[in-house]
Parts: sequence; structure tokens; C-alpha cells
Amino acid sequence: MTPPEAPVDGKNQPGNTPPAASVCAPEPLAVLKKRSDFLKAARARRQGTSSMMVQARRRSADEACGIRVGFTCSKKVGNAVARNRAKRRLREAARAVLPEFGRDGWDYVLIGRAEVTADRPFEALLGDLRYALRKVHTSGK
Repeated sequence: MTPPEAPVDGKNQPGNTPPAASVCAPEPLAVLKKRSDFLKAARARRQGTSSMMVQARRRSADEACGIRVGFTCSKKVGNAVARNRAKRRLREAARAVLPEFGRDGWDYVLIGRAEVTADRPFEALLGDLRYALRKVHTSGK
């Protein structure tokens, strides 16, 4: 399904209204926003790599389904520009890796590391995340 074309004259004509919902594919990952979710993940399993720390927890059956992920970088990572760059890189790594290696019903929190997350080659960052997920899922089943 393709979105309708914009009118040539720039005015909205009857019958040319765009769809009410997005026609894009839904995002497979939900983002953690509540502090309580971050704290629950902090008390669960964790695996450090050279470029990030990954915290993961299996949610109980009565909680939401799907894969949820959160991102955080402390002021140790640097100023706001450095923290935002590190979080952008972590978000892209999560989009690339979690749909394949993450598990349904789990929460993941990716924590950036000072001077490493923002500068590490992206392929190495992806490898670090895959490694951390493998370790988290094999420990303690």
C-alpha cells in the first residue's frame, strides 16, 4: 500500500485525504520509559562488553508481551552531545540485533560506556551486543 500523492496545487482536495494511520511497518521494539522498568532490569541479569553494559530481565506472564528496550548514558560518557551520540548508536544497534537475537517477553537496557560507545566501529558494536545477549540468555536459563 502506498501513501496518496500530495495535490499538485498544495491544497487538500476532497478525496485526497491521507490515511489516518501510518502505512509504515510497525516497530518490533517497544521503548522502556518508566523508571520502575529500568530499576527492575537493573536488579536482573547483566553482561558487560567493551562498548556497553546490557541488563536483561524476563518479564512475568501478566506483563506486556514483545521485546522492550531502554537506553541510558550517564554523565561519565561526556557532555550532552557525546551522550546523545552514544544513545543514537545504541538505538541503531538494538534495531539491527534485537529482532533476531532478543527474546519475546524480555526487557533490555543498554548502557553506554565513556569514550567507547560513541567511537567504537559500528560492526564491533553489533558484535558486542550479540555477544552480551548470548551470554545473558545462556546464564541461569
